[in-house]
Amino acid sequence: EVQRADAERADEESRRELERLREELAQARTQTKNETERLRGELDAARKEADGLQRKLRSALNEVKRGEAAVRRGKAETETVRTEAAARISAAESETRRLRARLGEAEASVEASRRAAREGRSVEDMRLRLLLDTVLDAARGLRRELALPPSSIRPADSVDAVEPGAMSPKDIAARALSDTDPALLDQLLALPQAHLIVDGYNVTKTGYPQLPLEKQRLRLLGGLAVLAAQSGAEMTCVFDGAELAAPVLLAPPRGVRVLFSKPGVTADELIRQLARAEPPGRPVVVVSTDREVADGVAKAGARPVASVLLLKRLSRV
Repeated sequence: EVQRADAERADEESRRELERLREELAQARTQTKNETERLRGELDAARKEADGLQRKLRSALNEVKRGEAAVRRGKAETETVRTEAAARISAAESETRRLRARLGEAEASVEASRRAAREGRSVEDMRLRLLLDTVLDAARGLRRELALPPSSIRPADSVDAVEPGAMSPKDIAARALSDTDPALLDQLLALPQAHLIVDGYNVTKTGYPQLPLEKQRLRLLGGLAVLAAQSGAEMTCVFDGAELAAPVLLAPPRGVRVLFSKPGVTADELIRQLARAEPPGRPVVVVSTDREVADGVAKAGARPVASVLLLKRLSRV
């Protein structure tokens, strides 16, 4: 009985030990399964990370290839720029040589002008000669008009006294005529060495503003050419060229000088310059309705007349 009881206790302990071992085996299996699943997850994550790294590596390689291509393009563009720069430098050197040649020509021209001035062909000599011719022609014209006898020196001429003032050619020409009478313009142009300066667009826009500018110029210049042939006076027609994009192609009629103002210079300023360029004493008539022009040329000694007066005179041509 004792042996049987001992055997049963041993058997019970063996069963409990077996049961404990079974439980430990189950726990070990559970742990092994969990560990296996964790390792599988880590392996999947590692594989995904490896795939991402491979994609990044391929992208980096593509970027490197594109960078190398960009470097090659940059080198090619740099070479092109260098070639263009060399061509521009060569062109600039050629332009510099051309400008130096032109500068040499300009210096030679200036030297020739200086030689001409030293030889007595300066502008001042020309003005003086023109003034002398004007005075001589005016004296001959006055002698013919007043029927003066040949002058001779008398003893009474040596006595110092105050003589009455003589009338100027402008006063003689303007006697008994109104400022709106076209005959006044004829008398002014009949003075010796008279110079008529016309404010072109001021006259055309007063007389026929509906025409295009080209036809306005041609109509005015045609009338001035006939007037120049009839009177024999010097005539200059001034147009405003400050707003022109290109020079006007125009053949000036015979006996009429046509001038366009330079960029930045108005026709009014050019007319005043022409009036100031004339020597004192020469009959200068300026046709313009602009009050500033009339006042400016009057200060320079010229006689201003209205544009309507010239239009009336040209209507008789």
